[in-house]
Amino acid sequence: MEWFWYIIASLGAGIGTGLAGLSAATVMVPILIVLCPSFSGETGAYQATAIALASDILGSAVTTYTYTKHKNIDLKRGWIMLTCILAMCTVGSYVAFLAGNVVLGSFTLFLTFFIGIRFLIKPDTSRREQAAKGEKLDWKGVAISLFFGLTIGFGTGFVGTGGGMMMLVVFTVFLGMELKTAVGTSTFIMTFTALIASVSHILIHPAILLEKWNVMLLCIAVATAASLVSARFANRVSSRTVGLTAGAVLTLLGGSMLFLNFRQQISAFPLTVQTLQCFGRLILYIIPCVMILLPVRLFTKVPSFVFRKLLHIVAFTCFTVMMLAARSWQSAALTSVLIAVLVYPPLSFFEKEDWYSRLFVQKSPGEVKRSLLMLFFMFAAVITVSWGLFHNPHAAAASVLMWGVGDAAAALVGIPFGKHRVKIKPVNGKKSWEGSGSMLLISTLTGFGLLWLHSGYSAGTSFSCALAMAFAGTIAELISPSEWDTVTVPVTMLTIALLIL
Repeated sequence: MEWFWYIIASLGAGIGTGLAGLSAATVMVPILIVLCPSFSGETGAYQATAIALASDILGSAVTTYTYTKHKNIDLKRGWIMLTCILAMCTVGSYVAFLAGNVVLGSFTLFLTFFIGIRFLIKPDTSRREQAAKGEKLDWKGVAISLFFGLTIGFGTGFVGTGGGMMMLVVFTVFLGMELKTAVGTSTFIMTFTALIASVSHILIHPAILLEKWNVMLLCIAVATAASLVSARFANRVSSRTVGLTAGAVLTLLGGSMLFLNFRQQISAFPLTVQTLQCFGRLILYIIPCVMILLPVRLFTKVPSFVFRKLLHIVAFTCFTVMMLAARSWQSAALTSVLIAVLVYPPLSFFEKEDWYSRLFVQKSPGEVKRSLLMLFFMFAAVITVSWGLFHNPHAAAASVLMWGVGDAAAALVGIPFGKHRVKIKPVNGKKSWEGSGSMLLISTLTGFGLLWLHSGYSAGTSFSCALAMAFAGTIAELISPSEWDTVTVPVTMLTIALLIL
């Protein structure tokens, strides 16, 4: 299981570096210390810091190369910071070893989280007094660079932060750099600081290479690849998109790291812990799904209606993941609401971008965000009613799974093969008998299998209930407006299930 967390930590570190110049240690050190027992010893934090710094070297280098190709770097305004940081990072590394097991400071975690929120609220970092690339520093800029360069340099060596988050703040807020230029300049500096600090850590404590060489190689490889992909993405889109994406990544990373850092205090509230655990497991399911679907959409010629149903499958299977991961109906319902609240604002921001309409398949403007909002609130309502009020989680699971699988079957069969339209009022005339028949059949088989194998009902009862649910759901799908079948079909199926079971 530790190797899974190594990969997750490295992916998060690489994405943060490529998008926002975030230091690998901000993500990697808390995960390695808290979730990986092999880093829990006396020198565990020191070893985790060294591995994070080593991962920063190539990750920052490939990020810098990408930003330099697009002329998003400004060393004339960053050379003082570079000099000060290089001078102080070795000193900080030696002091860290003398201090013992140092855990990443809470200040950096809060900073990561709130900078993420800031970018979500205001993704465009341009301002009236923004400095031109190559413009010389005035005396205020020199003083700011000296002060922050010395402090960030010491912090780089001491806690292995790499200084990326602090440099981003200094370059954008105090020195007037545009976001992409600030990221490119900070990652250039981080390439050298990470090199010096990691070498210092290894020379001071050579056991890092002897004991953790395989972990270090894995983290370096994964973080570098993730940095390269995210840096290329950042330089091909607008500054607004970079700001929004960086905000989403920093908010998620900062929130996750804060949870890890303060989980003992949070554990005093069991429902909060259960909800966050359920949410975390759901995110771990969504991330690989997204990593698979993006290349499918961008690099294949899969038909739009097929890709739409692939998104649909990921969406409704989230319900199954929540049901399996939740310890109570309250935590499952709250997780659904939390997802809806977190997903809606970024989609609202991103839908103005050109790539958004190319990535998603929308029947009407705003359909994706509305559908996701209705979907997860529907999940919360179904869980509350079926599991919470009627103590029958199997009815909830069956209704959502039958709807999801059946709706996908109706589209995948009805769109390419549907030749006979349903011309009965109030059906809109776009539905076919072939698609509806596929939904009825697949939904019945799915519901029968779930109820018979997992709920303890007899085969006869399970089949009768599944058939009734599938028939009612198919009728509801035929007569419901296109966007509302996300709610009407599973609710109809759930109602039938609760009446029979």
